Amino acid sequence: MYNMSICTIMFSTNILHPRILSCRLKNGSVGIGHCTKVPRNVNMEKLQHGYLFPEIERHEVMHLEKYPHANIIDLGIGDTTEPIPAIVTSSMVDFVHGLSTRKGYKGYGPEQGEKALRKEITDVFYKDLGIKPTEVFVSDGAQCDITRLQLLMGPNLKIAVQDPSFPAYIDSSVIIGRAGEFVDKAGKYKNIEYMKCGPETNFFPDLSTTSRADIIFFCSPNNPTGHAATRKQLEQLVNFAKVNGSIIIFDSAYSAYITDDSPKSIFEIPGAREVAIEVSSFSKFAGFTGVRLGWTVISEELLYSNGFPVVHDFNRIVCTCFNGASNIAQAGGLACLSSKGFRAVKSLAAYYMENARILVNALGSLGLTVYGGKNAPYVWVHFPGSKSWNVFAEILENTHMITVPGSGFGPGGEEYIRISAFGPRQSIIEASQRLKHLLYQDDN
Repeated sequence: MYNMSICTIMFSTNILHPRILSCRLKNGSVGIGHCTKVPRNVNMEKLQHGYLFPEIERHEVMHLEKYPHANIIDLGIGDTTEPIPAIVTSSMVDFVHGLSTRKGYKGYGPEQGEKALRKEITDVFYKDLGIKPTEVFVSDGAQCDITRLQLLMGPNLKIAVQDPSFPAYIDSSVIIGRAGEFVDKAGKYKNIEYMKCGPETNFFPDLSTTSRADIIFFCSPNNPTGHAATRKQLEQLVNFAKVNGSIIIFDSAYSAYITDDSPKSIFEIPGAREVAIEVSSFSKFAGFTGVRLGWTVISEELLYSNGFPVVHDFNRIVCTCFNGASNIAQAGGLACLSSKGFRAVKSLAAYYMENARILVNALGSLGLTVYGGKNAPYVWVHFPGSKSWNVFAEILENTHMITVPGSGFGPGGEEYIRISAFGPRQSIIEASQRLKHLLYQDDN
């Protein structure tokens, strides 16, 4: 935190001059500049360190300063690397060219998304699940929608998260004011229910010991563990939400990677329309991490305690805070969901899952306990008795590879490292060889 510990104000004899503040922060740095009368948001002060992925990038920059000629292999943040299929990009190019014509020009579109895309999302991902196009809200990505949903729900609610889980659920809860104080010894925020989801519970929380929460964030397949919840597990989750009067925010961003019979949508579970919201994305299954396109589904049957439909309030949030996703990106999204386009983008998922198989086999051959890599492009590696940032640092120093320390996803990830399967095939093979070399050295 950057609370001021020493503060000196330098006054000018001219009262019209702005006052200048010199302050020493707890981290030892000094800030000098014009001092307004606006206090800092107290919730921002509760955030721990930087957001996980920019913090990892900072370590990468420092490493390159130390080893300027190092060949870095980045298997950390989970950014897609393979080109978007031409059938998709050509549709975007055609749309862009159309914008330079009188007939093809389009300005603002519906904040909720183009009708054609909302219908295609419904037909492709929610066929026979009772979802209507009017319940689909197209956006600029799942992470942005998570923040909009936080804004929708307000600050005075209790949340629950999987432990480990995607850090945006917790950080956005801190910013909105729901998290309470951070307890250093436990590595947790006081007002957040951390649902332990480790191998000892088959990566699913023990709901019999889980306290009630208003909002339950649940990601399947899970980032970082790669576990896809089974139908039975999701039935238990929906029933738990019904009994407790909770709302599930279900993140299905990696559902395209599911290879077994695990549900790809929470709405495959009976009763979910009454207790769940689903967020998803084109980022990882279509390579749209830079293009930015996603969606949120809110059923008309999801009601607040006073009987008011949640979907109406979310529509107001969207209309107030968002002018709609880029029409160029939406043209690409439509192409992704055409029969040819969908086959093309599915081949991307297959490519990354083959990468995951290579990593799992390589790490498993070294005697490491490895999870994931079957229903998601992430490999979750156990290093018993180790601190995850120490393992991250050792791998970076000795192999010039970027991974992600598991503790960045919650206290339940402390002894783990997440390795992404997003990358060119040759980089994945090279990464496997470097890890083998490092671990063989350690054994010797």
